[in-house]
Order: sequence, then C-alpha cells, then structure tokens
Amino acid sequence: MNERTSDAFDALLVLSFGGPEGHEEVRPFLENVTRGRGIPPERLDDVAVHYHHFGGVSPINALNKEIIANVETELASRGVDLPVYFGNRNWKPFDNEAADLMAKDGVKNALVLATSAWGGYSGCQQYQEDIQGMIEHLEAQEESITFTKLRQFYDHPRFVGTMARLVQDSYAKLPEYLRGEARLVFTAHSIPLAADDAAGTPQDGSLYSQQVKEASALIAAAAGVEDFDVVWQSRSGNPRTPWLEPDIVDHAVELHEKGQKALIVCPVGFISDHMEVIWDLDSELMEEAERRNMVVERVATVGPTPDFAALVADLIEEAQLKRIIERLGTLPVRGSSINGAPCGDGCCGTSKVAG
Repeated sequence: MNERTSDAFDALLVLSFGGPEGHEEVRPFLENVTRGRGIPPERLDDVAVHYHHFGGVSPINALNKEIIANVETELASRGVDLPVYFGNRNWKPFDNEAADLMAKDGVKNALVLATSAWGGYSGCQQYQEDIQGMIEHLEAQEESITFTKLRQFYDHPRFVGTMARLVQDSYAKLPEYLRGEARLVFTAHSIPLAADDAAGTPQDGSLYSQQVKEASALIAAAAGVEDFDVVWQSRSGNPRTPWLEPDIVDHAVELHEKGQKALIVCPVGFISDHMEVIWDLDSELMEEAERRNMVVERVATVGPTPDFAALVADLIEEAQLKRIIERLGTLPVRGSSINGAPCGDGCCGTSKVAG
C-alpha cells in the first residue's frame, strides 16, 4: 500500500457505474457508457430495450444508496465518524459532482470504495482513472482532495461467507427431490479475452478471470458443494471478438440437454441486482429455463446484506492500519492506491478493448 500524506481519513466515497432513472435518461446514459469505444448506434438501441422494459430505471442507484445506508449504520455501531458520499462514472450523481460536494464540506483525505470486488481494467483500473479525473476537476477549481482507493475484496472472509450462506439459502428453496442433483453455476461479467490477458503479470496470468474462479471455489467449499461451474454473461459488441465463455444461457441449455433438471445460479461477479443481473439472469435465463421445464434458483447478491456493510468497515480499518488483515485467497490482491496511481505489477493492464 502506498504511503499517504495523512493518516486521518475524513470521508468515504462510494464510487459506482451509474444508471438511468427514467426513459428519457436511457440513451444519454448509454452514450456516456460507450463514448470513444466505437459502439454502433443500433447496439445502443438493443441495450436500451432492457432499460425501457423496466420503466427506463436501472436499480443500481437505489441499491447503492441502500449499501450506503447500511455502511453508515455499521460505522456508527463501531464508533467511526466518517461521512459517506456517492458518485458515479456514467450518470447522476456524477463523480465530479460528488467531488465538488466533498470539497465544499471541507473533505481533505477520502477513502474510495469502488463497487467491484475484482482486478482488471473495468473492475479496478477504470475506477483509478475516475479518481484521476476527479483530482483534475478539483485542481481546475484550485481545490485538492487526496483519494485512497480500498483494495479488491473478492476473497474477503465476509464476502466468501455471505455468498456461501446465500448459496445454501437457494438450495433450501428447491424442492427436496431436486436438491441433491442441482448444479451450482457461478457467473460473472464476461470481458474480451484480450482485456483479460492484459489484467495480470507473467506470474499470475489473467487476474480477473482467475479471481472469479478462485472466489467461486472458496464460496463453493464454504457452502459444502464439491462440484460447480464458472461461466460468463452480458457480453456485447462485435461477435467476432473473442470473449470469456461459455455464456450462462448457452451453458444452461447444454446442461439441460445432458439431463440436468435444476440449477443454482450464483452471480458472484456482481455486488447488487443491477440491470445485467435482472435482465440476463432473471429475464433471459429464466425464460429459457421455463421453456425447457428446468428449475433455476438465482442466488441473491451480497450488497444489501449487513455483512457487506461490515466488510466495507473492515476494509476501512485495513486502510487505517496500512495493511491487509483478512483474506482467504492466494492470488494477488491489489487495487489500493492514492489518487488513482497504478497498483503496480501490471495488476489491471491498460487494455480498453471495445465490446
């Protein structure tokens, strides 16, 4: 962890992706998300349908506000006086707006929680770039805040333990005669293979996909499940570009053709039930399963739980002590840096492959 100018943190910024909150906001939001990536307009039209199906509202902002409320409660229970702010990369409240408010309130040394457990460009480095953008925005106004990003937490005991409990809860919802044969399938956001290859060092290879696989193994073991699959979802863009595979829906169809009658699907790669969870899993996957008379129980996400708020408080304590305290995995855990500086060792790579 990098040295910092002061040990006294005076705020926490929850930094996330953002999402529209009405039909009229969908297209501008998607244009923000894809700016500079060469995504054709017709692809934006396809994705916009997902949002319009739910009234043009992504659940992500409301879910992040729920996380913030839980974190505030947890911090108060530990006697920690740390105001919590909220900013997004792609939609209101924008990260620069959050930075302005923090500067107005006199914040000087803030921690940053990115709503991603992972390494890689999208999961880590892009948030570092967001932090750099906030710093430049403040400097233009002759303001200054030091931002320290909290580390990747894919293997934190609270993350693993809570996800394992949620997996067990899903097994319990199945009819008893299906529980013994249900297949556990973990899913995370797919990325281009070129981006995954960039997210690592020669020693640890493709860090993002390896972290997802290690987290899945840890959770399965904690849930008492010996055999499981790791698959991917939400790929987009040029079909000729290789992405992490197999896709969750394709995998479910293949399992069904081999005689599988029930699945437990765990969205390990997602903190909350945002659009890609409720569309790809709760809509597309469930519709395919119903057509095949296949039973699917979708595991809840970790974000709304009190244990996740406790995890965030644990990460804050680690930052205060300048050392990692609790982790279960063996892969590199990085992501903690000051003012968007690179983590080192090629943690996140630099690939910005368009989807």
